[in-house]
Amino acid sequence: YPAKLGQEQGYHQLIWTDGLTHTHIEESGTMNVFFNIDGVLVTPDLDGTILHGITRDSIIRIARDNGIAVEERRVGVEEILEAGRSGKLLSAFGAGTAATIAHIQSIACGDEVFELPDVSKRETANTIGKVLSDIRLGRVADPYGWMVPVA
Repeated sequence: YPAKLGQEQGYHQLIWTDGLTHTHIEESGTMNVFFNIDGVLVTPDLDGTILHGITRDSIIRIARDNGIAVEERRVGVEEILEAGRSGKLLSAFGAGTAATIAHIQSIACGDEVFELPDVSKRETANTIGKVLSDIRLGRVADPYGWMVPVA
């Protein structure tokens, strides 16, 4: 039902919160979710309800290897709203096997709507996405041993 309501309001996806208090973010649709808050890549920690995704792990590893600060922790809804209000929410994206990185264009909560910067200006997410794509498509050597030949 929440997905249907979101679609009726013109949204393609939902950001899910915890089931008890709805004060902490868990995922985006069926993907792990990441937020770039003032240059720090923040994602919910694996507390038992968050999918331990391979793409999530890959993004965290690539980010850290590229000098991008990463925090795996509880992410409060109010923290994201405040980052949006203050202009510190630089980007947000879902991450999963099929989509790799699915950019979030806007975030709405109640009467507030935060439009995020144009995808072309999202340096952190684009850097990570390019590395993932280049490895997956064989354009660069795979330094992680993720690519496995299939006969």
